[in-house]
Amino acid sequence: MTIFTLILAIANLLLFLSKASSIDTLTLSQSLPDGTTLVSKDETFELGFFSLRNSTNRYLGIWFKNIPVKTVVWVANRDYPLKDNSTKLIITNDGNLVLLTKNNKVQWSTNTTTKASRPILQLLNTGNLVLRNDNEDNKNNNKSSNNNNEDRFLWQSFDYPSDTLLPGMKLGWYRKTGLNRRVIAWKNWDDPSPGNFSWGITFDSNPEMVLWKGSFKYHRSGPWNGIRFSGAFGGSNRLSTHPLFVYKLINNDDEVYYSYSLTNKSVISIVVMNQTLLRRQRNIWIPENGTWRLFQTAPRDICDTYNPCGSYANCMVDSSPVCQCLEGFKPKSLDTMEQGCVRSEPWSCKVEGRDGFRKFVGLKFPDTTHSWINKSMTLEECKVKCWENCSCTAYANLDIRGAGSGCSIWFGDLIDLKVVSQSGQYLYIRMADSQTDAKDAHKKKELLLIGTIVPPIVLVILLAIFYSYKRKRKYEEENVSVVKKDEAGGQEHSMELPLFDLATLVNATNNFSTDNKLGQGGFGPVYKGVLAGGQEIAVKRLSRSSGQGLTEFKNEVILCAKLQHRNLVKVLGCCIEEEEKMLLYEYMPNKSLDSFLFDSTKSKILDWSKRFHILCATARGLLYLHQDSRLRIIHRDLKASNILLDNNLNPKISDFGLARMCGGDQIEGNTNRVVGTYGYMAPEYVIHGLFSTKSDVFSFGILLLEIISGKKNREITYPYHSHNLIGHAWKLWKEGIPGELIDNCLQDSCIISEALRCIHIGLLCLQRQPNDRPNMASVVVMLSSDNELTQPKEPGFLIDRVLIEEESQFRSQTSSSTNGVTISILDAR
Repeated sequence: MTIFTLILAIANLLLFLSKASSIDTLTLSQSLPDGTTLVSKDETFELGFFSLRNSTNRYLGIWFKNIPVKTVVWVANRDYPLKDNSTKLIITNDGNLVLLTKNNKVQWSTNTTTKASRPILQLLNTGNLVLRNDNEDNKNNNKSSNNNNEDRFLWQSFDYPSDTLLPGMKLGWYRKTGLNRRVIAWKNWDDPSPGNFSWGITFDSNPEMVLWKGSFKYHRSGPWNGIRFSGAFGGSNRLSTHPLFVYKLINNDDEVYYSYSLTNKSVISIVVMNQTLLRRQRNIWIPENGTWRLFQTAPRDICDTYNPCGSYANCMVDSSPVCQCLEGFKPKSLDTMEQGCVRSEPWSCKVEGRDGFRKFVGLKFPDTTHSWINKSMTLEECKVKCWENCSCTAYANLDIRGAGSGCSIWFGDLIDLKVVSQSGQYLYIRMADSQTDAKDAHKKKELLLIGTIVPPIVLVILLAIFYSYKRKRKYEEENVSVVKKDEAGGQEHSMELPLFDLATLVNATNNFSTDNKLGQGGFGPVYKGVLAGGQEIAVKRLSRSSGQGLTEFKNEVILCAKLQHRNLVKVLGCCIEEEEKMLLYEYMPNKSLDSFLFDSTKSKILDWSKRFHILCATARGLLYLHQDSRLRIIHRDLKASNILLDNNLNPKISDFGLARMCGGDQIEGNTNRVVGTYGYMAPEYVIHGLFSTKSDVFSFGILLLEIISGKKNREITYPYHSHNLIGHAWKLWKEGIPGELIDNCLQDSCIISEALRCIHIGLLCLQRQPNDRPNMASVVVMLSSDNELTQPKEPGFLIDRVLIEEESQFRSQTSSSTNGVTISILDAR
C-alpha cells in the first residue's frame, strides 16, 4: 500500500468518524466502533454503545437522542455483555449484523439466513433498526411511520423487543414462521439481561394480552371484543381509542398482534415492563418537567391480578368482601371463598327445564385458554352451538360493535372474572333452568297474571298485612334491645347507648338536607345536626342500599358504648327506627385530618408542633384500643380520613365499623373477609387475611409518613419514579437523605431531629414481618424519648418477590387464594 493510499484511507476514516453521529446508515464497507453512533433522520433515536450506572459492561442499544434522562428502548447483546470498549459493529458479506471484539471474536449476531447482495443497516425514525438491501425500492422506507415495509427487511429490531414497546411495534405472533414478538423486563437497572417478567399475546383461538411471571400468568387483558380488551379499565386507562392513542388487535391467518399508534406526533410515549414492580407501565415524556410521567399501569389493583377469586367468582375491588360468587352460584367451601364457587343448583345437559343460560352484564370475559371462536356466527347460533356441547359453560359475541357478531364459547370452569365499567359486554353462563333469564321472565308473567286475576282490593289488603308483618319483624330484629354475642368471650352485650327517635334527627338535620352533609362514609353519608338544646352533632346514616352495613353498624354501636378516651370520637347515641340505622357523634368542626393534610392551603395551618401533637395523640388513642380499654380492639381501618379534629386540632380516632374485638390476651386473628382501605393494610392481612395489633401498627406507620410529608400514600407525585409514599421514603432513607421527605411548608417550624426520628419510627412500623414491628406501647415511648432506635428492615410492600413467593405457597396449600395480591412500591425497569 502506497503512502498516498494510506493517507486517503485514514482521511476517509476520520471523515466517517466526524460524521458518524449524524448519519442513519451503515454500509457493508463500514463499521461502527464504540464511541460512534447512528442517528435517525429526524434525530429522535440514536444507536450506539453504552454502559449502565453501576456497571462497566458495554452494550449496543438504541435510546432517545434528545431526552436528557437517557432512556434505552432496545439492547442487542442483552445476554452477552462486552467487557471493554474495543468492540465494533459490522455487516458481514452474508448479510448479518455482527459485534466483533478486538480479537475478532463474534460476541453477538443477528443470525439471519436470508442472503443479500448489498446489505445496509438503517436506523428509522420509528426507532426500528433494519437490515435491508440497498436499492431504489427501499429509498422511501424511512418515510414510513410504522412497519408497512417490513417484508422487505432482511432483519429488524422490532421483531426482537427488549423491555420496551414503541408506537408501531407489533406485540404478538407471525404465524408463517412462528416468530413470537414479546417484551421481557430487564433483571434490574444495572442488568438488561432478560428477567422473568414478560408480556405477550397468547396463541389461542381467541388471543389476549398476558403478563407472565416466569411461566405463570400474572395479569390478563381479556380477549378483544372489537372495541377494546374486555378487561380494560374505564376512563383514561381504557384500552381502546384514547385522544392520544389508537389501539388495535389484528388476528388473521398470517399473524396475530397488538400495536398502538399516537394521534399527536409531538408526544413521546413508551410502554415498559417493570421487573421490580411487576407491572406494565405506559409512560409519557413531559418536556416542561424534564421527566417521564406514568400514564397507565397494569395490573392496577387486586382484581387486575390473575384469578384472585377462583372459578365463578366476581372480583369487585370496591366491595367487601372483594370476592363474591356470581348470582346462581355459592362458595365451594362454607368456610372460605378461597376455593371459588359452584352452581347453587345442578343442571342436566340438553334437558328442557334443567338447562339454560343467564345473561351477566359488565364482566371481564373469562380466561380464553379453553375457548373457541367463530367470526361469522350470530348470537343465537352461538347459543345453540354451546347448548349442544355439554362441556360448554358460557358464550358471548366475539365482536360487540353494533348489534354484535361472531361467537366465543368457553369450556370448563370460568376463571379470572371481575367487574368492568363498559356497557354492551354480555356473557351468557350456563346453569340450571330455574335460575336462567327465561325462568325469571316466566315468573314475572305469572305475577302479572295473578295481579289481573285476584281482585285488586284483596291484593292490596294482603300486601298491606304482609308489609306490616315484615316491618314489625325487621324492627324487632334490629332494635336496640337486640344483643350481640361477644366474638371473643361469648357473653351477651346490650348496645347500652341512648336511643334517639327518628323525628328528632330529621328535625336536627333539616330533613337530612344536602346543605348539612359533611361527607360520605364507607356505609353511608354523614350529616351535621343541631339538637333542640343547641348541641351540635354529627349523624352517620347507614345507607339503605348497603347490603353489608348492618353487621358493621351493630359492631360500632357495641364498641362505642364501651370505649371512652380523649383521643377517640365520643358517640352520643343511636337511632334504629323503621328502616333507618344511625349513629350520633360529637361534632368535630375541623372535620378529618386528610382535609387539612392534603390541601395545599390548609396544610400550612398544620405546622410541625401541631403535626407532632397529632401523631403522639393518635398513638395514645391506638394504644388505648390495643391495651388499656376493657376490650382489646384492632381497628383495621386507620387512615387520615378516620382521624377527626376538634376545635383545637386535637385528633380523635373514629369509624369502628370494621374493628374487631379480641378476648383476654389475644392480639391477632384471621378472616376470610378482608376489609379496609387498600394502600393502608399490612401485607399479611391483604394476602392471608391475618390481622393483629401489628397490622394497626403498619397502618399507623403509613399515617405517620403522610403527616410528615403532606402526601398521600397512593398518590403518584414523586420525582423521577412512580413509587408510592412508602417506597419513596425507603429510597430516601437508603440514600441517606430522609429529610427530603419532610413537607416543604414545614421549613420554618420543623425540628429536624424530631422529624427524622419520626420517619425512623414510621419505617420501623412498616417492616414486613409483624414480629419486627414495635407495639404501640413502644411507639408511644419512642415518640416521647431520645432512646436509640434499631435500624429498620425493608417495608412490607417493598419486597414483592417475597410476598409473591408467600402467595404461591399459600395458593398451593389452599388450591386458590381469595386474597392473592402483591402490592409493590419500589420503582425500577
